Amino acid sequence: MSHDAHAQPPTRGQRWSEFRQTAWWPALVLVLILAAAAGLFAGSYTYSMADPTPRSIPTAVVGSYEQARGQAFLDGLEKALNASVKVHVYDSVAGARQAMDEQEVFAIFDIRDDGRTAVLDLSGASGASVAEVLADTAPAVGKETGVEVTVRDLNPLQEGDPRGLAIFYISLAAVIVGFVGAIQLSVHARSLTPFERILFTLAYALLGGFAIAATVDWLLGALDLPFVESWLILALTLFASGMVFTMFNTLFGRWAMLPTWGLMILLGNPSSGGAVSWPLLPSPLGEIGKWLPPGASVNAQHTAVYFQGHQHAFPFLVLGGWALLSCVVFWIWRHRHPGGRERRPTHT
Repeated sequence: MSHDAHAQPPTRGQRWSEFRQTAWWPALVLVLILAAAAGLFAGSYTYSMADPTPRSIPTAVVGSYEQARGQAFLDGLEKALNASVKVHVYDSVAGARQAMDEQEVFAIFDIRDDGRTAVLDLSGASGASVAEVLADTAPAVGKETGVEVTVRDLNPLQEGDPRGLAIFYISLAAVIVGFVGAIQLSVHARSLTPFERILFTLAYALLGGFAIAATVDWLLGALDLPFVESWLILALTLFASGMVFTMFNTLFGRWAMLPTWGLMILLGNPSSGGAVSWPLLPSPLGEIGKWLPPGASVNAQHTAVYFQGHQHAFPFLVLGGWALLSCVVFWIWRHRHPGGRERRPTHT
């Protein structure tokens, strides 16, 4: 009788270990991950954008707001919007308009004639969805409370962008191309040294930002951009997004796409305020989005296009902070990053 006849059949643990060495194992893992990612992708965008609901809309109030009819109008507005209007009182219309330019308030209620009339000054550029909610609700409440309401848009959206989504789209393009570019460098230019990888990421960020701005402004005419500022915002977004993937590739290797996709796409884009204004997003997302690259990019670009002269440092600090953090982590642990090349010995 041969020795093979007495061989024991492989145990379950051995079969599992052998299966994990085959090409089927990573393929099966990817199938499960992609299925979960599809559900999460649809869920995150549906949760954030499918049913935008007013939660905290900062508004300015001036004039006869303390009169009985004016107070009844404001109380009715609060009730109609489920107490989501956050009122800030200003001494003058000029002060309120300054606050609107600084994007501290989304609308101004100027209560006149002892509360018998009211002028609602909106800023469509501050958020088309918020402006639409207020423009629909305020006149209806005015009829119920005996207040004649006039609605004006002091800062309308550009003609080529009637829904205010173009800025979201160009920022989304910068985010996605940013990390896809880093993926392609890792696949097709593996031999780049760490310093070269950072330089080439910066190179495609600058060229990509220029291409996006030129296409949207010069070729399509969808937006009239302050070209240099918009270009640099897009370039910084591309660079930050690319370096975020590079950082995760250094930390997690071939699974780097998971945290990148989760941070930038599943969480960052729905909470950016580009498609749905922050006051209409679920409260946690509205706060989180401001600290992530997609939200910072939308914020900076939005101010550059519609509120020139009132740019804030915060979104640039967020984008710069993510870019710097990613570069530092990558540089410290660069020996773990896939690829690179050995230095050739110099010959005397």
